[in-house]
Amino acid sequence: MMKIPNSAKNLTQIFINNLAQNNEMGEPDSGGRALNVGNGRCMSIQAMQALFEFWEKHQLCDATIILDDGTEIPVHRAVFCACSSYFRALFTTPLHNEYKSRVHLPGVSKEMMQTLLEYIYLRKLDINEQNVYDVLMTADYLSILGVLEICCEFLEEILRPKNCIGIMLFARNHFCRELADKAWKYIMKNFPQLATQSDEMLELPIKDFQEIINADYLNVKSEETVWETILKWINHNSENRKTFIVDLMKCIRLGLLDTQFFLERVKDHPYVTCCEESRPMIIETLKFLYDLEMITSRDGEVITPEIARPRIPHEILFAIGGWSGGSPTNFIETYDTRADRWVRVEEVDPTGPRAYHGTAVVGYYIYVIGGFDGMDYFNSCRCFDAVTKVWKEIAPMHVRRCYVSTAVLRSKIYAMGGYDGHHRQNTSEKYDNTTNQWSLIAPMNMQRSDASACTLNDKIYITGGFNGQECMHSAEVYDPDTNQWTLINPMRSRRSGVSCIAYHGHVYVIGGFNGISRMCSCEKYNPQSNSWSPIPDMYNPRSNFAIEVIDDMIFAIGGFNGVTTIYHVECYDEKTNEWYEATDMNIYRSALSACVIDGLPNVNDYIHKHRDRLMEEKRQKLIAIENQRQMAGVTNNANATQQENIVAAVNANMQQLNILQQLNANVNPALPVQDDGVVMDVDDNDEDGVL
Repeated sequence: MMKIPNSAKNLTQIFINNLAQNNEMGEPDSGGRALNVGNGRCMSIQAMQALFEFWEKHQLCDATIILDDGTEIPVHRAVFCACSSYFRALFTTPLHNEYKSRVHLPGVSKEMMQTLLEYIYLRKLDINEQNVYDVLMTADYLSILGVLEICCEFLEEILRPKNCIGIMLFARNHFCRELADKAWKYIMKNFPQLATQSDEMLELPIKDFQEIINADYLNVKSEETVWETILKWINHNSENRKTFIVDLMKCIRLGLLDTQFFLERVKDHPYVTCCEESRPMIIETLKFLYDLEMITSRDGEVITPEIARPRIPHEILFAIGGWSGGSPTNFIETYDTRADRWVRVEEVDPTGPRAYHGTAVVGYYIYVIGGFDGMDYFNSCRCFDAVTKVWKEIAPMHVRRCYVSTAVLRSKIYAMGGYDGHHRQNTSEKYDNTTNQWSLIAPMNMQRSDASACTLNDKIYITGGFNGQECMHSAEVYDPDTNQWTLINPMRSRRSGVSCIAYHGHVYVIGGFNGISRMCSCEKYNPQSNSWSPIPDMYNPRSNFAIEVIDDMIFAIGGFNGVTTIYHVECYDEKTNEWYEATDMNIYRSALSACVIDGLPNVNDYIHKHRDRLMEEKRQKLIAIENQRQMAGVTNNANATQQENIVAAVNANMQQLNILQQLNANVNPALPVQDDGVVMDVDDNDEDGVL
């Protein structure tokens, strides 16, 4: 063992301490520009290059690394100690009053050592999908935390349905907790894709497979997906796995399956019929499904059993503000897609209500843009942090904008058109949340308020609107790279108070006002062919409503139907090319705006909390509907009787009138008989306000 002079020992220790302090502070070395090499790890580029040159020339090296094949690599102990607690302990702990200078690293190949040396001296790391696992394991063995960080970040970036389970298990085995947690969340969110694409899932042991399919956060629209995945897993090794059918059935919310699907695909499946232990579960589910059909005849409160309690949604839809009961509102509610319920949010904007505003989401922040409170037209904007539930004011726009159109592109918020109380606008501007600044962009080709915008293929599309004289059928597209608006082919119908949304590669345009009536018609734009084509009509005509895509369906929310504001919600599924009714909002409103946040860490704050009462709520609702029908029936019968009496009285009066007219005609034959018609004055009170 080579003896190191005290002066060298002191120099080594000073260098270690300086580098360690630099790393903790995250500040550059005085030798020049700093290179970020991990969380809180910075080092001067010039210093690294100098040290690397010393290493290449074997200058000032004071230790030797020995590999299994006998390769010897001279190194600088201070440099190794600065990035590895393993080497710091090895080189700085006294051993018989001497420092160890020759170190054998068993199990580390020459190629792996070369990869690590580049990081240690140059902070460069050459990793790919083939070597990342070996690099991470070696870095874990040698306690090189910077390499561990980079490897974990790389694995997070390459998470895919085909590899996410393997990455999660690997991370758990090597105590990479943050990576394991992110891989787990990826599995939960993307389970439908895993069900069809993942071979890794088929190889999972029963315990790990159960953990996945039993999770409350499993993102499945239908429990049918879970059942089909179970069959696929069993069929992969049916002889050894079919006995697990009961354990796996406990992971499914059997009560949420379609009744016909349960009877045909589950109850009578050979794996189930051959397993006597499954009978109690089948009986329980059949009883629940029967009780569901007869729920209104049940006496007393109905508790929702475990087999029918929905999972937790991954996306939350927020409906914010609007016009309700003749005035603007700041009411907020969220939609729980799994429970099919709207939930009131108590943390409303303390500055007051807004209608005809826009909303945009960046991260977990909801931005409320412009709008109208019944008196003032706003250029002010508000921001709601959905995690902390705190509202704050952000920079105002350059222009007041009511009936504004908003979109998000490349994490920037765009506000287009609108009405300032005097003029319809063709101006547009964008907001950068990193600088809290709005900046004007190119104006649109046309003035438009009450239009709607969305983002598709890295461009912004804006459709319809009102220009002060007429409802518009024009549309245009904005390219941020050229800062230019370009007109595209016009829509098939004129639409103001319209809503548009990007969905499956098309721009879908829904409802609106054509200058005569509110519309239930819809159409979609194909950017490849620059053409519009119709899709099925909504059930309810509406304008000034909110629209969003959630659970891979388009939701149309609230609005004005030409007579009154509505709270009806319906959704469109491209797979079936049909609209479906969804649960109504809690209040009637138009001129609202909606947005969706994905992956909220506090998602439980925005979902229906009493999942054990879902069936009781449904029972109460059905009873109320039945009572309304009965009341309507009684009223209709009374009205019918009253109408019959009126008709009889009118007929009697007409007979008397005819007799009098005949008598009068006989007395005055030259006097004409006048037939007075009834003129109806219909007051179409548009609660949306003046376009």
